Amino acid sequence: MKAFFEGIADLFVNYLFAPFDFLRFVESWWTSNMLNWVFFAIGFVAFGYWMLQLKSYNDNGEEDKSITSHSYL
Repeated sequence: MKAFFEGIADLFVNYLFAPFDFLRFVESWWTSNMLNWVFFAIGFVAFGYWMLQLKSYNDNGEEDKSITSHSYL
């Protein structure tokens, strides 16, 4: 099992995360944080889409907004 986990570590450290080693030694702050900006942009677009979908459901009146409580209350 030790060799299996060492193989997984080797895969990630030496191959999958290799492009991030380049970003560690770049002098420009903007280039080093480019991936963070991409994730921020994706999250911002997804949040906007989600809010538009919620607004469309609210405008259609599809949600039951009646005020009810549990029978034991």
